[in-house]
Amino acid sequence: MTAPPAAGGHRWPSGRSVVVGVIGDPVHHSLSPTLHNAAFAALGIDWVSVAFPVAPGALGAALPGARALGVRGLSVTMPFKEAVAAAVGHTSPTAQRLGAVNCVVVEPDGCVGHNTDGAGFVAALGRGAGFDPAGRRCVVAGAGGAARAVVLALAQAGASEVVVVGRTPARTADAATLAGSAGRTGTPVDARGADLVVNATPAGMAGTEGAEELPPIDPGLLGRGQLAVDLVYAPRPTRWLELAAGRGAATLDGLGMLVHQAAMQIELWSGRQAPVEAMWRAVADRAGEEPAPRG
Repeated sequence: MTAPPAAGGHRWPSGRSVVVGVIGDPVHHSLSPTLHNAAFAALGIDWVSVAFPVAPGALGAALPGARALGVRGLSVTMPFKEAVAAAVGHTSPTAQRLGAVNCVVVEPDGCVGHNTDGAGFVAALGRGAGFDPAGRRCVVAGAGGAARAVVLALAQAGASEVVVVGRTPARTADAATLAGSAGRTGTPVDARGADLVVNATPAGMAGTEGAEELPPIDPGLLGRGQLAVDLVYAPRPTRWLELAAGRGAATLDGLGMLVHQAAMQIELWSGRQAPVEAMWRAVADRAGEEPAPRG
């Protein structure tokens, strides 16, 4: 395929291209380069995004290497979000509270870590379901990094209650504290009266050991007037969402969170408003074809 002309008339990518990338292990399935490059093409700027596989133990060299090579920014996916938060010189308030970074802006004097996962989730709720968390009762299944980002974002968006359901009591309680006075731990039964129920576990993700598992919240507890969201987007829809829809619940998969968190990364790196619709078009047909890590 011939590359399109970039700003200034030269071909894209070129020796003048600004480079960003995604780091992780594995990273070859990541949709982030597709999202980023669709945005750069729509904006008409000579930027390019590529995947950088980073082996375990090599992260300590990755950030200085990015600075040395003039890389403008990095998207960070599993399993490095916590390690990058500890490695960068500065973090945004949200990234600091979460102890996790999914976006690095490489500045001349160092690397700044951000976390756009939670804000991307809330933006996806609005675009995909017209749902505003303010004043709503929410239940989140999971206590890992994705769940923590969702819990904090829901609280910051004004949710009246954020109930965290997890397998490990200490981790579950720690995640619930991110929601402040609105947060508490709970059980799957709490989903029965919730406005929003989120699966933030990898259960049901294609290509993983848990592909045949259902999330810990029984979809039989859900019904009309509720929104069920699965952060998993491969397959589309997940079995859990199919069952929730069969009970009358509205449903939303995790692709929106992926798109919107990536759009916010574009804005942090470039200072330009991200072309969200162009990014959606780039991945809508690809998502679900093969397993991909979040981010």
